[in-house]
Amino acid sequence: MSDSDIQIWPTELRLHKDRRTLTVAFEDGQRFDLPAEYLRVSSPSAEVQGHSPAERQTVGGKRDVEIIEVLQIGNYAVRLVFDDMHSTGIYGWDYLYSLGRDHAANWQRYLDELGAKNLTREPPVRRS
Repeated sequence: MSDSDIQIWPTELRLHKDRRTLTVAFEDGQRFDLPAEYLRVSSPSAEVQGHSPAERQTVGGKRDVEIIEVLQIGNYAVRLVFDDMHSTGIYGWDYLYSLGRDHAANWQRYLDELGAKNLTREPPVRRS
């Protein structure tokens, strides 16, 4: 039996008042505070992940993004709606668990990709 065959169930899912952190606790005792920016740039949507690894997009400019809604999808996932109107990612419990478990490595990879592509975490400056 592989890790992917084991379903890990959440015991808590809480969006903080500032809408910038989603806390997810699991039945094995693991608890993760996942930043909205990290969840947005790691969205499992086809828009971000593409249909193959070669199509995956590096999304910049999301430092200030907030989660405006958490919608339960059956008993297996949530759909997060962000204030930039991205809402197509379905975050399964196993995916949220892996995002929490591998946060440091994933975040460093993301920062390295931003640098390699000359992108920034900062949102675009709006001209008046």
